[in-house]
Amino acid sequence: MQPLLFAKADADETFGIATRAVTDAGAPVRVWDSIHGEPAPSLEDISGVVVFGSSNNIDEADEQPFIGRLREMTLDALDRGTPYLGICFGAQVLAWSLGAEIRRSPVREIGYVPLRPLATAFDDQLLSHYTDGDPVFQWHMDTFDLPADAEPLATGDHVSSQAFRMNDRTWATQFHFEIDRPEIDLWIEAAGPTLETEWNATSARLRAAAEAHQARHEYQGAELFRRFVKVARAHD
Repeated sequence: MQPLLFAKADADETFGIATRAVTDAGAPVRVWDSIHGEPAPSLEDISGVVVFGSSNNIDEADEQPFIGRLREMTLDALDRGTPYLGICFGAQVLAWSLGAEIRRSPVREIGYVPLRPLATAFDDQLLSHYTDGDPVFQWHMDTFDLPADAEPLATGDHVSSQAFRMNDRTWATQFHFEIDRPEIDLWIEAAGPTLETEWNATSARLRAAAEAHQARHEYQGAELFRRFVKVARAHD
């Protein structure tokens, strides 16, 4: 099987559970560090693409050239029919690349919030194992409109766009199903005092929630990656 391409969009990205989950499912991983000017690799020898989160936002595209590079790669993947999975910022890149509006979310979601899968998710190749109310990890200030022809898969109590698919090989989730506990701790430390002043959260509350929810969260996230590898293998 050809490798999955992990598109790194933040200096603090560790990929959480992603690398182990994907390699355990039988796929090698290739990393593209998009933020430091590394040219995008050819997708000819790539079986699937995963675009991860970022502390930058789409409205910074004029100041952050890597955002435009991610858009070009995303459009290339869509043109080729390469399986694609966008996570948080990666979901916004996909929506933006397809002409949808990216804007400030009605609330800043942080920590574990209940996911509301729609009927369309019940037999979805990637998300059918999620059930109503499952807590999923969030850390975002923006949201997106659904692109034309997108099929919504999940919504939320405060932010409606939580997951969608475009076809049988293109998905996006607003929530960070890839995150692991060490990465949560890293993000908490990186946020510093803004955790309280800008996000109305505390490290103690986030860590307590992680104790309660993270084990199941990682199990479900690993299963999503396993299913994406299956899709990528079928289209390899």
